[in-house]
Amino acid sequence: MRLSGQNLKCVRGGREVFSGLDFAAVSGEALAITGPNGAGKTSLLRVIAGLLVPAEGLVALDGGDAELSLPEQAHYLGHRDALKPALSVLENLSFWHEFLGGEPKDTAGCLAAVALDHATHLPAAYLSAGQRRRLSIARLLSVRRPVWLLDEPTSALDAAGQALFVGLMREHLAGGGIVIAATHLPLGLDARELRMGGAA
Repeated sequence: MRLSGQNLKCVRGGREVFSGLDFAAVSGEALAITGPNGAGKTSLLRVIAGLLVPAEGLVALDGGDAELSLPEQAHYLGHRDALKPALSVLENLSFWHEFLGGEPKDTAGCLAAVALDHATHLPAAYLSAGQRRRLSIARLLSVRRPVWLLDEPTSALDAAGQALFVGLMREHLAGGGIVIAATHLPLGLDARELRMGGAA
């Protein structure tokens, strides 16, 4: 499987964010997108995820499921944790599992994998920032998708949470997945780097 972008150009609010950008990542590979604030890291992830339409260029996934679009084969983990505060931890994860069309799966096992099995019935409103991030990460495990698009994935995580997430990313890569992450911090993985310019 190969995910690539060719001659990508992104314009937002009448401003060119980046242009002439090429990238590629293959199964089992992590790509770290680095650069200062405003360089277009989040915009690139959103283009790959199908949330933004590039002004020029093409994003393609070769070797994936031919009947599914790239967005249907990718998870996008953004800055904000998409959770309903009034729903319990388990209800939040169950919602995303059903919404994303997941096969029958042990959602409790996904919560255990992110060390939230003790908080299953706790309303999400009571979670700390780090726990909310762990719940969002559980969504990546709940429905199997080969491409993970991660925007500052370790934000709000303590050292233990970061180590846990590194382990999950390694398992994903070992299973033939692809990780593309916009980050200011080291991923803790053997990752190639795509450095983006722009003003800080």
